[in-house]
Amino acid sequence: MAATVSFTVPSPHGPKDVTVSYARVGRGEPLVLLHGIGHHLQAWDPVMDILATEREVIAVDLPGFGASPALPGGLDYDLATTNTVLGALFEALELDRPHVAGNSLGGLLALELGREKLVRSVTALSPAGFWTQTERRYAFGLLLAMRGVAQRLPVPLVERLSHSAAGRTALTSTIYARPGRRSPDAVVAETLALVGATGFDATLRAGAAVQFTDDLPGMPVTVAWGTQDRLLVRRQGIRAKRIIPHARLVRLPGCGHCPMNDDPALVARVILDGSR
Repeated sequence: MAATVSFTVPSPHGPKDVTVSYARVGRGEPLVLLHGIGHHLQAWDPVMDILATEREVIAVDLPGFGASPALPGGLDYDLATTNTVLGALFEALELDRPHVAGNSLGGLLALELGREKLVRSVTALSPAGFWTQTERRYAFGLLLAMRGVAQRLPVPLVERLSHSAAGRTALTSTIYARPGRRSPDAVVAETLALVGATGFDATLRAGAAVQFTDDLPGMPVTVAWGTQDRLLVRRQGIRAKRIIPHARLVRLPGCGHCPMNDDPALVARVILDGSR
């Protein structure tokens, strides 16, 4: 069951109050899960129960996504601000350098947290930031198209589409290689999350200048990429390995951009191995 926590972060205009929604299950060393742009913490549902057998799992709705309110005025959606917000969230939840796993935007944020030594280990699933400018424009164009379509679809039509494998494919095949496996309720919920993501536009604007170029010496890092990722193509994983030479690079056969749904057992194992 989701809960919320509020905390204060500094800004050039004075302290700001931020509220974040999260779900917390399991026992063991803490593991924080960060979703991608336009998604919500339920993206991790297929792997939560598996991870919770060995970890205390905290899945987070990033500010401006899912059930978390937008950042207050005076706080940007850039990497520096998000690092500060997530660091303050860890303090509010009494998490001492948790492990972190992230997908897409969440993967980039996980790597940034690792660079700042705020976490014990990093597992990044198809992380953003290893693109060429052509690849970034392609990905951003797809994301904008997905959101535009979702915004134009009446909710009753989304609900009808979600009840057939063909409809789920039409709605989610950009991010899942096996969209038929996603439940109808989950497809409806994530479509509505994409429509209602108040942080989407600002995050996308901030992302236009992002290029991850730093090694993470001394930080255990796993980078995993689905072989059927249609949003951030898998050759970006090779670039990630060049930039972070000691990182473990894992191939996820048959998985798309959000691999947690395509092969939950494999993804859970990769995350648990990466957080040992």
